[in-house]
Amino acid sequence: MSAERQRVDGFGRLEDGLRQASDWYLWGPYVSERQWGTVREDYSADGEAWDYLPHDHARSRAYRWGEDGLAGFCDVEQRLCLGLALWNGRDPILKERAFGLTGAEANHGEDVKEYWWYLDALPSHAWNRWRYHYPQAAFPYENLREVNGSRGKHDPEYELLDTGVFDDDRYWITEVCYAKADPTDVLMTVRVTNAGPDADTVHVLPTAWFRNTWSWDTDAPKPVLAGSGDSAITAEHPFLGSLELLAGPAPDGTSPLPLFCENETNVSRLFGAPPKTPYPKDGINDHVISGAPTVNPDQRGTKCAFWYRLRIAPGETAELRLRLRPAATAGVPGGERAAAALGAGFDQVATQRRAEAAEFYAELTPAPASPDEAMVMRQAFAGLLWSKQLYNYDVSRWLDGDPTQPPAPAGRKNGRNARWRHFDSFDIMSMPDKWEYPWFAAWDLAFHCVALAHVDPAFAKYQLILLCREWFQHPNGALPAYEWDFGDVNPPVQAWAALEVFVIDGGRDLDFLSRVFDKLLLNFAWWVNLEDAGGNNVFEGGFLGLDNIGPIDRSHLPVGGVLEQSDATGWMAFYAIAMAAIAGVLQRAGQRPAVDLVIKFLEHFAAISQAMDDQGLWDDADGLYYDRLLTPDGTAVPLKYRSMVGVIPMLSAAVIDEGWITESLTVGKQFAGLLRRRGLTDPDQLGDQDLVRGARGDRHLLLSVVSTDRLEKIFGKLFDNNEFLSPYGLRALSAYHRDHPYQLNVEGLSATVDYEPAESTTGMFGGNSNWRGPLWFPLNYLVVSVLGRYYHFFGDELTIEYPSGSGHRVPLDVIAMDLQDRLISLFTVGHDGRRPCFGWVDRLQHDPAWKDNLLFNEYFHGDNGAGLGASHQTGWTGLIADVIRRRHGEVAPVGDIISGFTRQTRP
Repeated sequence: MSAERQRVDGFGRLEDGLRQASDWYLWGPYVSERQWGTVREDYSADGEAWDYLPHDHARSRAYRWGEDGLAGFCDVEQRLCLGLALWNGRDPILKERAFGLTGAEANHGEDVKEYWWYLDALPSHAWNRWRYHYPQAAFPYENLREVNGSRGKHDPEYELLDTGVFDDDRYWITEVCYAKADPTDVLMTVRVTNAGPDADTVHVLPTAWFRNTWSWDTDAPKPVLAGSGDSAITAEHPFLGSLELLAGPAPDGTSPLPLFCENETNVSRLFGAPPKTPYPKDGINDHVISGAPTVNPDQRGTKCAFWYRLRIAPGETAELRLRLRPAATAGVPGGERAAAALGAGFDQVATQRRAEAAEFYAELTPAPASPDEAMVMRQAFAGLLWSKQLYNYDVSRWLDGDPTQPPAPAGRKNGRNARWRHFDSFDIMSMPDKWEYPWFAAWDLAFHCVALAHVDPAFAKYQLILLCREWFQHPNGALPAYEWDFGDVNPPVQAWAALEVFVIDGGRDLDFLSRVFDKLLLNFAWWVNLEDAGGNNVFEGGFLGLDNIGPIDRSHLPVGGVLEQSDATGWMAFYAIAMAAIAGVLQRAGQRPAVDLVIKFLEHFAAISQAMDDQGLWDDADGLYYDRLLTPDGTAVPLKYRSMVGVIPMLSAAVIDEGWITESLTVGKQFAGLLRRRGLTDPDQLGDQDLVRGARGDRHLLLSVVSTDRLEKIFGKLFDNNEFLSPYGLRALSAYHRDHPYQLNVEGLSATVDYEPAESTTGMFGGNSNWRGPLWFPLNYLVVSVLGRYYHFFGDELTIEYPSGSGHRVPLDVIAMDLQDRLISLFTVGHDGRRPCFGWVDRLQHDPAWKDNLLFNEYFHGDNGAGLGASHQTGWTGLIADVIRRRHGEVAPVGDIISGFTRQTRP
């Protein structure tokens, strides 16, 4: 067992919080990449978060709810942060945080315009590695704004590489590595390489700062950073205690210059008000850029930096070392302490932690995986682990305002999230993307957890439980969707994810499964009570995470009536199946009596299955399910566009054993009716049915919303190269609509859906949220997963034409593996020497300094696989690590684990 496994294995069972799980979690990469432009920092009257705190204000305004920075590292409560600032001598500001455009500034929605990568990480964060490419020429802030602003939605995005700022390799390769000697002893190494042809100077400012916790309450205690010699800074905090930050010399032997200011808003710059301090948050910035007297000569403050000026020859690398640890014994000069702390022992720790990371991932890497697949898997896990963030948001306090600040606008109390006053998060959470989406999203988080369970099952379980805790889950049972609107609705995938995490962790932690099940009972009841307007088991729910997939805004209908959604209804069947499976495991394992709950969810499943038949959501000619708009006059209008909406009902499939069939027939309710309609009421005739397999007494029933004949019709569309099947996975919208746009005309409204394989041309839900053709990982992943469940039942007896029209029939496991290979091939080097995810960007494809640094985009071009949308979405795109491990047989199917419990006892 690797050293890293020993650190984290003892904490596989769920605890109430990370601080109770392991001391090794006390410090980690819990700092956001972007705090500006978030809902939490928005105190405007109109709710325009991007405008209230834009990038230009970020360096000057103290944040209320969190911090951001480059290569950020902090304690678990984000009291004290470490990060990096750079200056090329030409920029108008220090590079303290990644720059990007807001939704209004860019032609395809908010978009970061920087290049950085998460290259390595351990779950304990005993080792983390981050890389950034910083131009030597002036950063083209205004050029990026102007050119992107002049382009329309049919034009491509204008990227940083397009500006020419990296021409002739004139940039700095910057790497930051964190290693821990022990849980509270953090080593920081900064390496800067001159990739350009000429010697040049770069200013490197490793920075430490306290999150501002003192400006919002009267008489709140204020910590302090103070110089204690040229190479040491002391940090005094009422909760963290006494710490010291030691800095080594530059390669030429010169010591860095410590600079101090306050993490306080520059009210003079932003609002024209009298200054509160002569050394505000941007004081270090102004001093380095222009020599302004804005740093404290007394070397005290709440923000500080060590200022290095490095002259580096072409191709050469400069290395800097820092160390944050509990304060040493007084009386030893800072220079001597730094020399001892940053010498041979520093090397030994860093070398050991790097080796432990290699050992940890060698254990995880399947033997048949190629070196390229192993690298993809490792960087995907690294991105997931780097994307942890302190998520701090007390909605009541945010709505009402702080006692030391100006009163909040009156309209806020009835505005965004006003019905979620109970929400009060102060937790480490997995972010979808710490720049693009630096806030949790309920269904994203479920997919994160499935991938995270391979490396850190305790954290994965903690996330799923956290979403259901009383300070997250609404008293009515709803789960918060995302911070822009907690009341919106995401697909209910948490029960499925909990079962997957349970299985990946070895099927041992029944306490976790039982605990999450109890809370999801409330959420399931909320869905049944509030998202089924007609009481007919056909569900609504709005956009359900699929954003602009349809012709209309499904969350805010532009016409009167009710939208009955095939995906919402399919998701509820999916939810019911997962809950029945969890209840079955708890019952069979002897964890708790749960027979009645198994039957309850089978009853729900039966009612939903019947409703999908009765309400006319299935189109037999097209072989897909469609949403149906019920207008006020009673007219039912099917929305016949070919999308994943019509495939989602297929995902609700499971295999149940003969014992549950007998029990259900005894109860004799809706599920028994479903069995009767399928001719499954006579145990002696079960073997005659196509949906039953096995020997007498140990027979199994395939339970699916979709009958076998309908399933084959859906597969016919799904696996058609001219419809959903692309070389790299499954499209969200059929390519059929490339030449046949769908037109909706109802109640005077006219709307169109056509196939858009790349960026969206509609702003319905933001330009970077395009489900009208690209490949998205979550639904690809779920389709592959359900194919495995169908194969678990049918085996080689059922074959499907694949691809459609080819005349070549194969079992479903072969199709599942081929789809996995297509998804993996997005990231790996193909026969043409290209990684499809990099598109046709030559530098990314072939430059040795770039080509093996992977980005995990939000979605991918529906035809050529190029990465699009958010660029660090290891949230759900990190599922590729799980796909690689499953493709090579490293993960047992859920059905096998459940069957193991099934064989223990009978109801």
